[in-house]
Amino acid sequence: MTDISPGQWWESLPPEVRDEVDGHVLRDARLPAVLVVFEVCRARGLGLHEAQLVVHERYVRHRDRIARTSDSPLDLESLVARAASAPGRVVAIEAVWDGDTVHDWFVLLLAVTAGPAGEHPLATIYRDSAVRHLGDEDPGPLHPSAFAADRAGRALAARLSVPFRFAGPDTPGDEAPGRLRAHG
Repeated sequence: MTDISPGQWWESLPPEVRDEVDGHVLRDARLPAVLVVFEVCRARGLGLHEAQLVVHERYVRHRDRIARTSDSPLDLESLVARAASAPGRVVAIEAVWDGDTVHDWFVLLLAVTAGPAGEHPLATIYRDSAVRHLGDEDPGPLHPSAFAADRAGRALAARLSVPFRFAGPDTPGDEAPGRLRAHG
């Protein structure tokens, strides 16, 4: 940690690097923006957390200009309609972690079907969309995506009278136990 503010780190970046970071921010690519700031400034003592704070300030500055990734609907009626469109009989609802270099960790909400067996995406729950969906509600120790997915998945499973499973909701990652598999 340094005594330099996020704004001072920002001002210390060369103009072409600032343009690159803002380009990532404007297309809602948080992680690539953080990596650019971190890689350019880490030799001068900037840590990963401070790089995140620099990028956060850019998100605040460009708030209304950011081309946000569309939020998947998480209301019960939309999820019921999406589950009804899955081919085959829905036998379970499952939430699983996934991630990429644009959004970091997020949760996929899936309908597991039989006849034909398969997994069908119902919603992709990114951190930012989960925070917007939850409003002022505190997710506690859970990642906001996990909290929103758990709530929506349980409600949907209850409505459809099928089991719900979210292996490893406490920690983002791909090390959670295997997914459910539908048979026949």
